[in-house]
Amino acid sequence: MNSEVIVLARPFIGIRPVSGRADEIAAPPYDVVNTEEARAAAEGRPLSFFHVSRAEIDLPTDTDPYSNDVYKTAAQNLKKLEASGAVIRDPSPCFYVYRITANGNAQTGIAFSASVDAYNCKRIKKHELTRPSKEDDRVRQIEAVNAITGPVLTVHRARADLAALLVRASSREPDAVAANVDGASHELWVVSDEDAVATIGDAINSMDAIYIADGHHRSAAGCRVAERRRHNNPVHKGTEAYNGFLAISFPDDQVTILDYNRVVKGLDNFDAEAFKSALSETYRIFPAPNPVRPESAGTFGMYLDGQWSLIKPIEPKKIEDPVEKLDVQLLSRSILSPLLGICDQRTDNRIDFVGGSRGPQEIARRVDSGEMQIGFTLYPTSLADLMDVADADMIMPPKSTWFEPKLADGMIWLPLD
Repeated sequence: MNSEVIVLARPFIGIRPVSGRADEIAAPPYDVVNTEEARAAAEGRPLSFFHVSRAEIDLPTDTDPYSNDVYKTAAQNLKKLEASGAVIRDPSPCFYVYRITANGNAQTGIAFSASVDAYNCKRIKKHELTRPSKEDDRVRQIEAVNAITGPVLTVHRARADLAALLVRASSREPDAVAANVDGASHELWVVSDEDAVATIGDAINSMDAIYIADGHHRSAAGCRVAERRRHNNPVHKGTEAYNGFLAISFPDDQVTILDYNRVVKGLDNFDAEAFKSALSETYRIFPAPNPVRPESAGTFGMYLDGQWSLIKPIEPKKIEDPVEKLDVQLLSRSILSPLLGICDQRTDNRIDFVGGSRGPQEIARRVDSGEMQIGFTLYPTSLADLMDVADADMIMPPKSTWFEPKLADGMIWLPLD
């Protein structure tokens, strides 16, 4: 398959909130909350997208969130939402300008149908492995609701021409605004003018690649649904809605990766002092009076026995390999595996991960509670590193990147009917 003739992005017929109703609908992504949190957030909000993305909240409290009844309820709830008058289906294929503003910073991107063919030929690039069970869940959700409702966050190398087009398209009042989704404002503009659609499409499709930042399971699931439907469609043409998954891409100069930290249950065969003694063979340990957030790559914060420390390698090494030079890999290679016996972070239930927005305070809380015994803070992975790994067709260690603010569910979705 010749990647030069495969487009990255297409406009699509989207469904979105009508003006003034997005606040009632938009919700954080399904996978950043648990069932209880989703139920509480949707209380008194009958149009909340949690009724679709976490449909178990409308079923008895002991319901298995992966039961058939949950997917069936999600489909029923999406139909109710589409019949409510609070959303509109655009009459022709569009692009959608999407802006998130949080803590005074704005990032402006573009929503499109990301080509399954481009994903398969690696012009839409990934950097993480997925877990089959999570993929299966998203496949079942897509098939049940007959729509792709969870957007994939992608990034692209900043381009002045595309940025100017998005500024022009967003120079009027937005078509939908959700003023506060987890502290962030989400705005959406519809781009339906044929000339503008063509110009934006040309700008995106002239890129060499775009990069999946957050949403590897959603993108993989969308591709699995496309493969199944292609196989089952004797008159498949390639223009059907199922040939793409919903993506929203932002320029790399507007997106920030936060640190993704680690907490570990137990010290394997060590007590605290013995662990520090073993660690001191390869790291210098500097006790700190305050929580530690590393200010440079190659160093870590450590919380053990109620004490924060900054730890630095005694003999730092310059590494060229795109994966091996990552701090998450250095931590694994030099501490987690040889000292704590954690060889596979994807499967070992002794390790857990703390997104940077929760900060060192969350690490200290979990260790002080006795749930965990040690925690590590890391310097954030850079977008340049992410792109280098993806360009090399390599895979990052699990939980290497934490993107925030998150996209909202319910601002735009891609129906497959």
